[in-house]
Amino acid sequence: MRLGIGDTTKPITPSILKGLNYGVERLGHVETYRGYGDEQGDIRLKASLVKYYSNIGVNIYSSEIFISDGAKPDCANIQSIFSLENVVAIQDPAYPVYVDTNVIAGRTGQFNKEEGQYEGLVYMPCTEENNFFPDVPSRQIDLIYLCSPNNPTGAVATREQLKNFIDYARGIKAIIIFDAAYSFFILNHDLPKSIYEIDGAKECSIEINSFSKIAGFTGVRLGWTVVPKDIICENSDLGKINTIWNRRQCTFFNGASNIAQEGGLAALTEEGQEECKELVDYYMENARIIREGLKSIWLVVYGGENAPYIWMKTPNNMRSWEFFDKLLNETHVVGTPGIGFGARGEGYFRLSAFGHRENIKEAIESIKNNLRL
Repeated sequence: MRLGIGDTTKPITPSILKGLNYGVERLGHVETYRGYGDEQGDIRLKASLVKYYSNIGVNIYSSEIFISDGAKPDCANIQSIFSLENVVAIQDPAYPVYVDTNVIAGRTGQFNKEEGQYEGLVYMPCTEENNFFPDVPSRQIDLIYLCSPNNPTGAVATREQLKNFIDYARGIKAIIIFDAAYSFFILNHDLPKSIYEIDGAKECSIEINSFSKIAGFTGVRLGWTVVPKDIICENSDLGKINTIWNRRQCTFFNGASNIAQEGGLAALTEEGQEECKELVDYYMENARIIREGLKSIWLVVYGGENAPYIWMKTPNNMRSWEFFDKLLNETHVVGTPGIGFGARGEGYFRLSAFGHRENIKEAIESIKNNLRL
């Protein structure tokens, strides 16, 4: 019973499927066939995203939005427009793409096996003591990766926490790369869904988001990145970051699938948003079942309230891989060892709410009945 990978399992909803089918049908007729589109994305989809941001009180311009084939590629590629000499800070634990792409780019030193970290990166501890959101670095940083809701911990940054990072970044002209791929899962209206809800964020922040988890597009592939023209970083002019990212995309990317973009348009309609909300509610009920089930046998758990991931403390100070074996052997449930997300993930374990309800219930019952604590 797999509660490990964060992959959606519910089918694409009717109105979004209709949009995808419309995109396919258009390709079958001379009058409506489309080849290459704009590398920055369909102007209609960008306009719909402008409206989405407006609905949460954020003013974004269409020229600041770049449609892509998903948040993961953008999280990987965004670092390529910055100098290899830049100092990078990353949450620990964190989504491995942030670390690994900087390693591949040659921005780090050797891997320190004793520390479980790469030389040259600045790791920002996310622990129980700071509610799994890091403090502002005490040294000069150039690029700061933040993820909220966080993968893997499920922690969501407050407005005050984001404001601290924004003030820090503006003060030294650093750039925040903000991964908001799970923002639609934030159910608490007091918590920000976009970093641009915080004053000053457009001067220092790039935001990355995705249709994958809300519309079932993990295989369809569609996302977007916002690069405000107000950003000013060290040794750059106003609007330069937006221009460079545009050049990068036009050089390395032919644009997202026009079929997928029709599906994205449908997902942002009023009907599509209602269907997306139903998907989110389904997965969040799964998260509640997992969280409450684990708590009922006195396991210490975090997350799962505004994010589809549950971050569990391994019992009896077990190491992550040791608990992986124990959970598999005793309950036949698979999860993700916390060490896979960084050194400070040791002693923790991630479970995913992206599954069918009957499988989720069966897995939790097996844990409750068979895990020997």
